[in-house]
Amino acid sequence: MSPFAALSVSEAAASLAALRAEVFLIPVLTQLIVIIAVARLAGILARKLGQPVVVGETVAGLLLGPTLFAAVFPETFQAVFYPPLPGVEPDVARATLQKIFGVLKELGLVFLLFLIGLEFEFGHLQGNRRAAAAVAVAGVVLPFAVGFGVTVAVAPTFGATAVPTSHTALFVGAAMCVTAIPILGEMMREMGVTKTRLGAIVLTAAAIEDAVVWILLATAAAVVSAGRAGAGGYDPWQTVTMVGQTVGFVAAMFLVVRPALVWFFRRDMTAHGGHLGLTAMTVLFVAMFGCAIVTGRIGLFAIFGPFLLGVVLSDQEALRAAAAARLRDVVTGLFLPIFFTYTGLRTDLGSLGGGTMWLVAAAVLAAAVLGKLGGCAVAARLCGFSARESLAVGAMMNTRGLVGLIVVNVGDNLGVLPKSLSGMLVLMALLTTVMTTPLLLLLRKGTELEEPMRASGFAR
Repeated sequence: MSPFAALSVSEAAASLAALRAEVFLIPVLTQLIVIIAVARLAGILARKLGQPVVVGETVAGLLLGPTLFAAVFPETFQAVFYPPLPGVEPDVARATLQKIFGVLKELGLVFLLFLIGLEFEFGHLQGNRRAAAAVAVAGVVLPFAVGFGVTVAVAPTFGATAVPTSHTALFVGAAMCVTAIPILGEMMREMGVTKTRLGAIVLTAAAIEDAVVWILLATAAAVVSAGRAGAGGYDPWQTVTMVGQTVGFVAAMFLVVRPALVWFFRRDMTAHGGHLGLTAMTVLFVAMFGCAIVTGRIGLFAIFGPFLLGVVLSDQEALRAAAAARLRDVVTGLFLPIFFTYTGLRTDLGSLGGGTMWLVAAAVLAAAVLGKLGGCAVAARLCGFSARESLAVGAMMNTRGLVGLIVVNVGDNLGVLPKSLSGMLVLMALLTTVMTTPLLLLLRKGTELEEPMRASGFAR
């Protein structure tokens, strides 16, 4: 028996509290060195292969985890990512280090989503609001329906489980609805298309549908929890309350927060020659973190708040430039690699097993692309866009990235996703992200995307 087996919760907490901060700092710094260096090298390689840096960092995260590094060099993997802490039970040490990086990852998302929102162009939405709304609706309804249906169809493949198929299908449908704004926004920024009309429509549609998906995800979690033994019935009022709080928060941001912050930042930047002073940066951090807390409390996940803050300030050109100058390098060089690597460390594609499971994985991928890319493209086409523009909108909306894995992680934590199905959804999220750039390169000619993509170096 392990000498730690008899430790109580209070004893485990005491063993952690007794450690000096440096005992935690050294393994965290070691992991940061590995993560940042490998992610940077992978990002450089991705650019040479015609993919955005974020795709390389995503793949690096998967390769650093159980899929490759832990499988080939298990002892080295343990030494780097889960080193022992003196006097602390191994599982407690592992969970502690995971939480440290989990918080760093979420903090990075707060900054990243603010910067992405800050680059939003409302001017491009003049006359295109209907298109953004139509794409958002299609991007939720069709993928969810297809995801739910394909889960019911392939459920026998995973064998008998104690979880109702409908509960599993709820999370698969939600995973297929997601558009990964953090990754998509960064990819669009790298390709120089963020400020185009199509870019504004896609980011608007993605923001709308992701808010809907977070509500859907919270509802699905409530339904699953309510279905457990001893739980009470699901209360639809929870969802109604969440929707009402979201609408109220958005209204407050535009009507109250925006005027106050615009007035303050203009005064501060005038006094500091167009730069953000220390007090202004403090106010900006407080606003970002406060918005994250509000949307986290609502149940939309914390990252939606900073994105909305950036959106409501996006017409302030001087503020946009000053904030990007202060934050961009730190976010891109430090926090993004942590974000893209962290989830990869928890993902094992080896769980897919034999040929039958790979066929099912192919079916899941096909369903995801058909529902999302196809559905959004049809919606854009019905709104008057050309065939190439419509397919480009669908291709961008089809980017799920690691935000799709947030849905998978929630489903895993609730125990409603078989391990093999989780692996399929991870693969789906990665491949739908990887295919975005090649599709846009193929579709760019004759659209407004062509010139900015050429200027950015992605197209010739």
